[in-house]
Amino acid sequence: MRLKYIGCEVLARATYWCAATSPHIVDVTLLQRGLHNQPLDLQAQVQAQIDAAAGQGYDAVILGYGLCGRALAGLVARDVPLVVPRAHDCITLFLGSRQRYKEQFEQFPGTYWYALDYIERNDGSGTSLSMGSGSDADLKSVYDEYVKKYGKDNADYLMEVMGAWQAHYKRAALIDMGVGDIAAVENRARADAARRGWTFDRVAGDLVLIRRLLNGDWADDFLVLQPGQQVAMTYDDSVIGREPSSGGAA
Repeated sequence: MRLKYIGCEVLARATYWCAATSPHIVDVTLLQRGLHNQPLDLQAQVQAQIDAAAGQGYDAVILGYGLCGRALAGLVARDVPLVVPRAHDCITLFLGSRQRYKEQFEQFPGTYWYALDYIERNDGSGTSLSMGSGSDADLKSVYDEYVKKYGKDNADYLMEVMGAWQAHYKRAALIDMGVGDIAAVENRARADAARRGWTFDRVAGDLVLIRRLLNGDWADDFLVLQPGQQVAMTYDDSVIGREPSSGGAA
């Protein structure tokens, strides 16, 4: 088969590795990390890539994304099948299964996630510097604005109050996919954890879902949409389902 892969650059190294070993021809397009913070923008960019692949001789378009909030809901398959992992977000793809995702979030709900590609591909655009909520870069910008408006003492007080954003985080977790040198990112994650009073864990990632996606093994853990169908949210363990692009159940 000839496959068109559209995915997030936080999975870049894993994607290229699996594409290189796939039995199929895989053309890879990666989109900027952090787009999930603007779901409509993410949806528009992914749909534009799907549309651009129409008529190009592909057997299927495959997505290296989870649902990412509601960002992928409404994506429409064009002239070939569209394959989407049944995943809430990229953490499932890093961990290799929805079950591991569930176990991690049940056992360690206050986890701030780190991964090699996410950190090293920071382009200074202001998107989160790790796979948790909030970022040091965003807080620094807010602090500078408060100093300008209210003075340093008031800014310090306001930032202390705002520090509650991280109060529910208790753990920094670095996902090791076994691809690339993560030493610098591990040092960064350990330092962040020590500074914020969190525990640190190094979690083994699993390439299985990414490998299966690029190898064409789409049973069970993937949704395969036929031309004219679109991604729908299911609000259950299956995460996503399908419906006609005009609406209604399928």
